[in-house]
Amino acid sequence: KVGIYVCGATVQSSPHIGHLRTALSFDILVRWMRRLGYDVTYISNITDIDDKILAKSAEAGVPWWAWAARFEREFNQAYTAVGIEPPTYQPRATGHVPEMVELMTELVERGHAYVGSAGNVFFDVRSFSEYGALTRQKLDEVAPADDTDDGLGKTDPRDFALWKAPRPNEPATAAWNTPFGRGRPGWHLECSAMARRYL
Repeated sequence: KVGIYVCGATVQSSPHIGHLRTALSFDILVRWMRRLGYDVTYISNITDIDDKILAKSAEAGVPWWAWAARFEREFNQAYTAVGIEPPTYQPRATGHVPEMVELMTELVERGHAYVGSAGNVFFDVRSFSEYGALTRQKLDEVAPADDTDDGLGKTDPRDFALWKAPRPNEPATAAWNTPFGRGRPGWHLECSAMARRYL
């Protein structure tokens, strides 16, 4: 048995050749493993909420969930057009918030994450001695996370958001209640929680 998890599309706009390349690469891998006789469970998620989805949908005057659904359909149509087989499961991030909250709570309790200001939750890179091992980087060589600390309460610039508190002008429907405050997932948390759920 083989379990494969691929961080799938963030459905903020139409797919391009880079998206298709990723899907095609894993399609070939899955077909090859099945041909070898493996029972493959292939997961490729849909990130249906993030900063860009919220910004682009607001600019277009469309609800964020409708914006995401439109481009999710476009992605799947593009995959079908080039003959890519669908994954075993294609979970949406917004459908797995309870699993994300559970994982985030465990990380906070174990000292690997902390609550910043206003309900933002960050992963503490210094808490994990193996951080950077996959890319063969020492922690001091790791660049700061993309989400700069604009009063978010980060203790290290390399720490990254697991959960994001609502920002001004974001729709109320784009936030969920947690023990740490209302907010929405950061993409780092999504895939970990869904991989654990399905694999």
